[in-house]
Amino acid sequence: MATQLIRAHLCTRPANGHATFLPQIRKLVFEYCERWPSSANTRTFLLNHLEPMARENPHVEIVVKQRNNREPIIRGFYANSRDKVISLQKLEVTGIQKKVQLLLDSSGAKIKPLKRKPVESTTESPRGIWSGVHAERPSL
Repeated sequence: MATQLIRAHLCTRPANGHATFLPQIRKLVFEYCERWPSSANTRTFLLNHLEPMARENPHVEIVVKQRNNREPIIRGFYANSRDKVISLQKLEVTGIQKKVQLLLDSSGAKIKPLKRKPVESTTESPRGIWSGVHAERPSL
């Protein structure tokens, strides 16, 4: 007897691992003002560098929106349903490219500090500082 294979069991879900890599970013939204001088470098970036960047990253949806009378920003939307917003105010075109690359390479996870500062008290302890040198030896 031949067993029947159900087609749904043969397909696999894509996942990051040894053989595949799925970028976590889904969408980039550029928001800028057509008239404000702080958006001049953003407009230059959009005119000269947006199309090659879109060709290099076909997995990312790119949206350009006008945001009148506001500073330019870029929003990155990720697969884990988080988003990151970066202001593009006072950035040169190369700085904008670096911020876009930062969003493309990011995972969308919340930024966690890698090293925590030790707790230091501003007042002295009422019991003093313990030292093994000054402690009495236990008797057996």
